[in-house]
Parts: sequence; structure tokens; C-alpha cells
Amino acid sequence: MGAAVQNQDQGGPRRRGRGRRRARPMAEINVTPFVDVMLVLLIIFMVAAPLMTVGVPVELPKTAAGALPGDEEEPLTVTITAEGRIEIQTSEVPRGELVSKLRAIAAERDSDRVFLRADGAIPYELVMQVMGALNAGGFSNVGLVTDSGGPTLDDAG
Repeated sequence: MGAAVQNQDQGGPRRRGRGRRRARPMAEINVTPFVDVMLVLLIIFMVAAPLMTVGVPVELPKTAAGALPGDEEEPLTVTITAEGRIEIQTSEVPRGELVSKLRAIAAERDSDRVFLRADGAIPYELVMQVMGALNAGGFSNVGLVTDSGGPTLDDAG
């Protein structure tokens, strides 16, 4: 009784290299899904960016002045509405508590820059009083916010 060797070719077609041959890696990268995701993110950011601006609706005066350079820290914004209300960012502050709130905020911030937004219909006296409160509260770098496109007050325009 001897050992028998079985031939695999018996009983069917021969399969070539089924187990010996490995699949080659794909040499091309499909960038279509990547582009689709990037376009969706771009649309989301374009829609969300205008909603992220903090502020109270006021009718700003128009000037020909340019914009101030930006900071890394979110700027502090103080707004005086047409009704004479004073708001820090979006929360209303009574006039008697303004300096104490500003001092508390100045103690936590690195920058002494503050943006003052005032409605064009309020008296100049109130704007100067709030600027004095800002200075007393520890903010010496005050930027007045205006809309662009106003008169230049020169002979050329």
C-alpha cells in the first residue's frame, strides 16, 4: 500500500494563480468625496459667519475712516442705543454700574482695546460720558465704530 498523489486538475478547469497572486494596491486617490466635504464645509462657514457677529442693531454714523487692525482676542464692544441704553457686548448695563463692570472685565483681559458703537441720533455728551467711563474702567484704547462710505469733508469729494 503506497501513498497516492492526487492531481488537482482532475474534474474541472484549471484556475490560474488564484491563491498565489495578490491584488495590487490602487495607485490613484479618488478626491471627489474630499472635494464634496470641503464644499459643504465652505457653505456652512459662509452661512454661519454673518451670524457670529455680536452686536445690537444701531444706526452707525458714516465716515471716510478706514478699519482698525484686528487682534487675536475677541474685541470688547460697548454699544449706546438710540434710546440711550448702554450695553456691553449684548447685555444691558445700568449707567451707575458701568465703571465697576468695566474694571472687572479689564482685570480679566490682556488687551485694553474696546470698540464703542453709538447710534448717530444720540447726543455727543452721552458718547463723551461713556468714553470717560471706559477710561475710568481701565480701557485707554478706544476705537469708535462707524459705517464706511460717509462724507470725506475735503475739497475733492
